[in-house]
Amino acid sequence: QVQLRESGGGLAQVGDSLRLSCAASGRGLSRRVMGWFRQAPAKEREFVATISWSGDIKYYTDSVKGRFAISRDNTMNTVYLQMNSLKPEDTAIYYCAHYCINLGNNRWNCDYWGQGTQVTVSS
Repeated sequence: QVQLRESGGGLAQVGDSLRLSCAASGRGLSRRVMGWFRQAPAKEREFVATISWSGDIKYYTDSVKGRFAISRDNTMNTVYLQMNSLKPEDTAIYYCAHYCINLGNNRWNCDYWGQGTQVTVSS
């Protein structure tokens, strides 16, 4: 079992920055890709970013490239998502995920998910 706990969400203004954290724990924790996904109201959950165990391979969805940065601290079992230049369309519940496999076409299969943290960007 793996437990993922997200934090750092909240209310932001357009152009603001937020930093999300995801603390991972549990016996099933593995040295694998981890990622961030989001789900906006009335929309399906979508891929945001993933990062390899070593941190040298990162993928981003096009809409966040240049604004968001994913990173991880393996000594702390924590993954981060630095979100800059926030836009109203970034409003969503953000989920952290463990052991994500790339299925192509921005589709990923992950084995464990956190409960999510709400990010609301107001104009």
